[in-house]
Amino acid sequence: MHQSVARQTGYLPGDPEYRKLSVALFAAGLATFALLYSTQPLLPQLVDAFHVSPSQSAFSVSFATFGLGLALLIAGPASEALGRTNLMRWSVAATSVFALLSAFAPTWHLLLALRGLQGIAMAGLPAVAMAYLREEVHQDSHARASGLYIAGTAVGGMAGRLIAGGLSDLGGWRFATAGIAAVGVLCAAVVWLLLPASKNFHPSAARPHDLFRVLRDPALLALYGIAATAVGAFVAVYNGAVFRLSGSPYELSAGAAGLVFCVYLLGSAGSATAGTLADRYGRRAVVPVGCLITLAGVAITLAAPLPLIVLGLAVMTAGFFAVHGVASGWVPARAHASGVGTGQASSMYLFAFYLGSSVFGGLAGTAWSRAEWTGVAAEAGALFLVTLVLALLLKNVPSRVQN
Repeated sequence: MHQSVARQTGYLPGDPEYRKLSVALFAAGLATFALLYSTQPLLPQLVDAFHVSPSQSAFSVSFATFGLGLALLIAGPASEALGRTNLMRWSVAATSVFALLSAFAPTWHLLLALRGLQGIAMAGLPAVAMAYLREEVHQDSHARASGLYIAGTAVGGMAGRLIAGGLSDLGGWRFATAGIAAVGVLCAAVVWLLLPASKNFHPSAARPHDLFRVLRDPALLALYGIAATAVGAFVAVYNGAVFRLSGSPYELSAGAAGLVFCVYLLGSAGSATAGTLADRYGRRAVVPVGCLITLAGVAITLAAPLPLIVLGLAVMTAGFFAVHGVASGWVPARAHASGVGTGQASSMYLFAFYLGSSVFGGLAGTAWSRAEWTGVAAEAGALFLVTLVLALLLKNVPSRVQN
């Protein structure tokens, strides 16, 4: 009874606490994704610094994502008993500390260990952010607030790559890693100072059987599938784009090719806009439109002129973040209506998200080897088509919440 009342009396746009919450979660999302992918543009320097192979250097990214994926399965259920706010605050702070320590790692294996710990530490934020929003923000503005948080992750994904790459040119990989860690520290300070304490959270005992309950709801299963296929296609396109832009006929340098991540700004706009539209027209209407936009973007990249390739990437990015922003906020709303733990459901969504990123994103290399960009576009197009089918199937699933 009290939970339904809380949702009707949550923060609304215009409330001072709503503004604080929005800024804090935007900063948290920015820090998380900037730190997660910060070593990606530094891989060649890590090869030289630690005398490892290129494939080994990629472990600096995969150790963080692997630690994050595993920890998500624990952080979500833990938040049901321990609470949301403190878990998110400590998560961003600890992640920043491990990132700073990574800049001074004397050996390769210690660097990997710190990156793994960094991934584990950051799980406390994405695992519960959507559940926190559902509890503290008024139902009519939940999709909008979720979109702003996802917008922060989009900016973070861009900033982590661009800032690290620029700083490494100035002072090497250690200077770049320390610089990104400093950004994380600043964002952590914003979270600690502005994030409102939970008012509508009610602790519950850990219920391991909830794992099976969140895997029985067809709507939640479809949303997990959307997470895995959409991000898998998204990562595959950007992995393939690195090879395409550095090769003939474009021959772009690594720095110039990296500027393509500036289109992540359109991801922020797509996520925030989709959240507002979902509040007005419903999630079931907005997610399929986002899927169609991603498909259009992939189709545009098949053209040869460089401006059209960049345009296609921009369109696809806006569509992907529209889908992800709405779907990730839909999960805790559906879970709550189904009587299962929202933290558990959000954790499963993100576990599917990072699993899809690892598996389908990794297949882009094989697709490129076999058919270059045509193969990558075909893989991404097929995955986005599956995403669209799942989104359309959600229209036929009985509704338990306003969606």
